[in-house]
Amino acid sequence: MLPWRHKAGPKRQTPGTNKSKGPTTSSTLESKSNGNSAIMRPDPTLERNFKGHKDAVTSVDFSSNLKQIATSSADCSVMIWNMKPQRRAYRFDGHEDSVTSIQFSPSGHLVASCSKDKTVRLWVPNMKAQSTVFKAHTATVRSVNFSADGQNLVTASDDKTVKVWGVHRQKFLFSLSQHINWVRCARFSPDSRLVISSSDDKTIKLWDKNSRECIHSFCEHAGYATHVDFHPSGTCIAAACTDKSVKIWDIRSLKMLQHYQVHNGAVNSLSFHPSGNFLLTASNDSTTKILDLVEGKLLFTLHGHQGPVNCVAFSRTGEYFSSGGSDEQVMVWKSNFDETSDTASDTARVQQSTSPTYQASEPAQTAAKIGRPPRAAIHPNTHRSLSTSSTSTQPKVHGVEPKVHYPAQPSPQVSLVLEESAPPGLTTTLEHIMGQLDILTQTVSILEQRLTLTEDKLKECLQNQVASHAQTFPDEASWTSAAPY
Repeated sequence: MLPWRHKAGPKRQTPGTNKSKGPTTSSTLESKSNGNSAIMRPDPTLERNFKGHKDAVTSVDFSSNLKQIATSSADCSVMIWNMKPQRRAYRFDGHEDSVTSIQFSPSGHLVASCSKDKTVRLWVPNMKAQSTVFKAHTATVRSVNFSADGQNLVTASDDKTVKVWGVHRQKFLFSLSQHINWVRCARFSPDSRLVISSSDDKTIKLWDKNSRECIHSFCEHAGYATHVDFHPSGTCIAAACTDKSVKIWDIRSLKMLQHYQVHNGAVNSLSFHPSGNFLLTASNDSTTKILDLVEGKLLFTLHGHQGPVNCVAFSRTGEYFSSGGSDEQVMVWKSNFDETSDTASDTARVQQSTSPTYQASEPAQTAAKIGRPPRAAIHPNTHRSLSTSSTSTQPKVHGVEPKVHYPAQPSPQVSLVLEESAPPGLTTTLEHIMGQLDILTQTVSILEQRLTLTEDKLKECLQNQVASHAQTFPDEASWTSAAPY
């Protein structure tokens, strides 16, 4: 199958053409069609616009229950935003340099972050802002990612290594070391058996976690991949590249499936929709784009950030997606995708092999299709561009009035403001339960730390005892080996 290419869509509105002041939250719609009738998908709508970081936003992620969004920034902070308008945000200050990546654990009870200060931190996302520091890298840590079961972390660093960590024992486990330049990103596969990593050495490496061996290297030529991730089926990978392209490979046949050349600048980040049918991308050209992987074309172009868009992420359900940019803003959109009852069958169709083999000696398999067969939902030549421009302080976006939330003070000790609609008794009970869960989580963490310290102490005592014994009886070996008279 030949790589598919699509030309870039309509250019965005030039920033600054409208001189009115206020947040950029209005939207205009541009459509292209050849005149034939087509059923159009609902447009994504801007739901929230968070402001609080003091420098570029570098990473964004949703909690599993959609109640919180975590962001990291070059201002050295981590922020936890609440999706409910009347709740306040938490600001976590602990890193000593730019925070480069962040992710919620699958359970949502922990948040992992990494930084240019060479450390990885595990946070409990509550007002206490407690964290544990992991140290093993010797240079900037670029990305952090939880395994699907939450038991492991994988990190990528400028020290040219990929490292795997144990979450509960809070220990460094092993390194994957074959890259010859900075490693930009590393991700676990959905089944946690594989790891994919991208580097400035213009390679994308596929690793077997158990054997710790590199299975295959995908080579880039024009640029390098700044971000990589697995398709939800685990059979494909996508790469965001500095040559303005987005590429998708089948990791079984080791062939390229699709090649999108839709951005006018380097692509910084990408995120798969949970169904596997859509791909969200972010670029230095100030746009966020949504690709339809089933139809093989560009679906939406979203304009809102003033400057490079550094990160994007779908929520766990795909109902929302978020973007963060160099303009210090975090935008949350409702995707409005037409999720019908055939989503399960679509995903099953993608998952052609739940346990694929990765031996290079096997014949290359036929390139797998991504998603379901094309449907007549959208005309192939239809592409819409959504842009936000400065027209008023709080205009409506496609009939939805964005809720602008401004955090009060940048401090982790931020009080909570509950919604008035919640029953007081239920609110108190839920808060008590959450507090007890936090205490249990912290207690388990402390016990694991003490167990680790105890093991280390015992090991040290045994080593000291052996050394002392050797010094006390230096010639014991000769005694035991000497022949009797």
